[in-house]
Amino acid sequence: MQFFSKDDVTRLTPYEPLIQALAMGLLEPIESPSRIFLNPNHDASAVLIMPAWKPHGIMGTKIVSIWPGNNAKGKPAVSAVYVVTSCDDGQTLAVIDGTELTLRRTAATAALGAKLLARPDSKKLAILGTGALSMAMVMAHRSVFDLSEITIWGRSFDNAKTVVEKLALIGISASATSDLQSALANADIVVAATTATQPFIQSDWVKPGTHLSLIGAFTPQMAEAEPQLLSKVRLFVDSREAVMQKGGEVLQALRAGLIMDTDVLGELAELLAPSPKVVGRMSEQDITVFKSVGFASLDLIAAEYVLRDTLHSPAPARTAIKIANY
Repeated sequence: MQFFSKDDVTRLTPYEPLIQALAMGLLEPIESPSRIFLNPNHDASAVLIMPAWKPHGIMGTKIVSIWPGNNAKGKPAVSAVYVVTSCDDGQTLAVIDGTELTLRRTAATAALGAKLLARPDSKKLAILGTGALSMAMVMAHRSVFDLSEITIWGRSFDNAKTVVEKLALIGISASATSDLQSALANADIVVAATTATQPFIQSDWVKPGTHLSLIGAFTPQMAEAEPQLLSKVRLFVDSREAVMQKGGEVLQALRAGLIMDTDVLGELAELLAPSPKVVGRMSEQDITVFKSVGFASLDLIAAEYVLRDTLHSPAPARTAIKIANY
């Protein structure tokens, strides 16, 4: 059995090949039941168990601990471990730092969605949120777009400046702003990755041609964008099943009668299919939205990529990701 630390995961999952691995892996058959929710203390803390597997291949089980009270103690509120089991003999093959694995596959998935749905000439990126995902989102999107401008917005301007300073330490130039409306007006690609419970992206602030990734709002009660925005965009999701269970803005828009089920035009896998039946962006003026709440298949694909040498699996070929013509 092998152990892969946070640093190991970072080293083994450079964003460009990880994005390609996700694109290819989503086209393969993976079985994944609904996640298991456990509430051991009968309070706000919880444990989530998220399994996925390839028959006669490998099975991955992510165990996520959510302890909101840890923030006040200076400890992480969310942590995770990922256990990989052989489906051939039931032996444990590896234990992987699940927190870093989730962070990197989440950023890579958002970048993949942008690659498929944003205008190919997009140059300006705005990241909304200053948490752990902010830097990862910048690095993932830089791996697939030739960005000329990166803006970080957060409810705390000081936190936004801190993210900018950390990016500068790794050679990435960015600027911080406290003006959300201006950040949206200037951006080609917008990524919202927050824990907001009330929408802060006003629908009339998102200009034509923008691609917007909504990565937070992973429960029905949360929202980053006004639900009415979804009635005037081309809407795509990482997984219909997952989003219909917990995708904040989408569920709220459906319940308000602002959109119908058919307005969710497609999943990532459908956009990636060799002969796709769905079209992503149709014109330069389209507003495209990618709603992601994460699902266990993405973790399995990322874990398999971490283990590619252990499993004697070749790295995925670096073929170009297909983008629909418009």
